[in-house]
Amino acid sequence: MATTEFGHMLRRWRDRVPPEAAGLTAGGQRRAAGLRREELAMLAGISVDYITRLEQGRSAKPSEQVVEALGRALRLSGPEREQLFHAAGLVPPGRGTVPAFVPASVQRMLDRLSGTPVAVFDAAWTLLLANPLYTALMGECHGKERNAVWRTFLGADTGRVRHTSRTKATLEVAQVARLRATAARYPADRRLRALIAELRTGSERFAQLWDARAVGEHDGSRKTVDHPQLGVLTLDCDVLSVESSDLRVMVYTAEPGSQDAERLALLSVLGTQSMVG
Repeated sequence: MATTEFGHMLRRWRDRVPPEAAGLTAGGQRRAAGLRREELAMLAGISVDYITRLEQGRSAKPSEQVVEALGRALRLSGPEREQLFHAAGLVPPGRGTVPAFVPASVQRMLDRLSGTPVAVFDAAWTLLLANPLYTALMGECHGKERNAVWRTFLGADTGRVRHTSRTKATLEVAQVARLRATAARYPADRRLRALIAELRTGSERFAQLWDARAVGEHDGSRKTVDHPQLGVLTLDCDVLSVESSDLRVMVYTAEPGSQDAERLALLSVLGTQSMVG
């Protein structure tokens, strides 16, 4: 099958993004100056096989979520993102939906914090973008697990952050309250409505909190992380709001000179090694 316009765009924009610009280490001999397919797949959270099929025109109808993820991974500008949506036969999400576009300024901030675990979430707490160090700290997540609320109420509970029964209950109340506030701001967002419906159906706890209109705030300033290689890290966790695009930027840091800081520095080395192939 001939390569589609979407496939041409994908390949052309993949070739122009140097791995260093995406927080990756180039390493070894490379036939292309830009991202490899496996690197784009990792950044976008989709399979290498699917990237290949899209570029070769063997999958001509990617979903809105896939196009959005590819646009972020390729660091497209606003107009370029719109072009990619149109090439996929889709209409770019409008103002009534939860923003999923990561501005260039936020991308640059992540670039400058390459030695710090940083992730960007949308207003519904879906992971949009994470630098390699955040992934090394928290592990990879795919599909529905990229949404923190879904993971809390319907996931397999394989997260690395330690919780007591009290902190877990506080987190649940805070997440439901935040999701309700987001739903009020974006009543026309179909994906958000579908997420809430799935949570209400699949989790009795979520349904109870939602119907009770639970209100609460979660103090996430300190988190204890069980890392499979480095053991326990106790880190400061700060969440910064990007008001213009309703994004949440989560940043993990350790007290200078502490054992946690040493382990975080070692994690930086481990995370870099895992990206070289």
